[in-house]
Amino acid sequence: MLDIAILGGGAAGYYAAIQTALLNPELKIAIIERGALGLDKVKVSGGGRCNVTHDAPAPAHLVTHYPRGEKALLGPFHHHGPREVIAFFEAQGVPLKVEADGRMFPEANSSQAIIDCFVSLRTSLGISLYSKTSVKNILQNKDQSWCLKTADQDIVARQLLIASGSNPKVLVLLEALGHQIEKLVPSLFTFNIKDARISNLAGVSTLASLRLIFPGQKEKKALKAAGPLLVTHWGMSGPAILKLSAWGARLLEEVQYKFQIAINFLPDSNTQGVLDKLYGFKKSNPKKLVLKSYNFDIPKRLWNSLVLASGVPLELEWAHMTKEQLVALAEELTNGVYDVNGKSTFKEEFVTAGGVKLKEVSFKDCQSKKYPGLYFAGEVLNIDAITGGFNFQNAWTTAFLAAQGMVAQAKSLEN
Repeated sequence: MLDIAILGGGAAGYYAAIQTALLNPELKIAIIERGALGLDKVKVSGGGRCNVTHDAPAPAHLVTHYPRGEKALLGPFHHHGPREVIAFFEAQGVPLKVEADGRMFPEANSSQAIIDCFVSLRTSLGISLYSKTSVKNILQNKDQSWCLKTADQDIVARQLLIASGSNPKVLVLLEALGHQIEKLVPSLFTFNIKDARISNLAGVSTLASLRLIFPGQKEKKALKAAGPLLVTHWGMSGPAILKLSAWGARLLEEVQYKFQIAINFLPDSNTQGVLDKLYGFKKSNPKKLVLKSYNFDIPKRLWNSLVLASGVPLELEWAHMTKEQLVALAEELTNGVYDVNGKSTFKEEFVTAGGVKLKEVSFKDCQSKKYPGLYFAGEVLNIDAITGGFNFQNAWTTAFLAAQGMVAQAKSLEN
């Protein structure tokens, strides 16, 4: 019999196994993983560099990046936050670096550094790995131990940690045990937009402020975000879009991903302010072509597209801009409305809202309130965050708390 079985070989599963073994090397620990190795999201995160965490050590600030889980994580982040994670990896010879936007990556600039660290520690600490093993059922035995039933064996452990991410099959098994599950919906996704104004702008990136619009549904909560926006072949992406997708995850699922988005490409200005600047530019540059001369911090290709969308001919000089054209251009720059029809998700980095309801978990040790000896860590919980290393930080924090809880429980079982 195992002392601890960990279902799921992702970031949370590995980190929990390692932290548990470091706290008590005598425990018999195994990771049960349906893939060959696990750590799939670690491998692809951050474009293959692994966005380990975020340089946001203050828990009160850190939790503001979680659409779901903010209150639950405040205490845990005081206990094991970014500082502790950074210290852990540095102690293992994997120093992290901070980028301008606060994201933190291995100095080696490769997710393989994290994978190699975890695999090496798993081996040196004697943690078993049941690879290519799919669990068909989860049962609790009469002696309160746990049985994981697979196609060809029963894996029995005194304690069980669920770190299976957003695997719907595992959530069904947890529901069968009596845990309440919040419905899974995509949390991080890009917006599908077919619009002539951006049809030839793939690759253009700029700062913008965004506002969601639900025609005929004024009662819906206003959602806004600001930051870098990226035009893609299928629509729009970038941190600003992903913030909206995270905070609006359930709302956007309700409307079947059909809504509108208002974009201000000059986020430090409003429509009237921009209109005043356009009048001023017209007065001081009468002989210049509108298409080729402007004084806004905006990519040239985007400017050209918005000018044409405002009904301005290619060869028109500023002197000949009409009031209607100036108003239309100011509106396009600061309040252009785009129809969204669908979403695109990052298959490898898929993040969901939903999972085990947080009211059924003690966040002192991430233990089930229904079943002593059953723990949760990572995305299996109804916790998710915007991009920037915050989802991994949830994995590290909840995994560490679960590790401490399982070690304490193992000690009490001995006594």
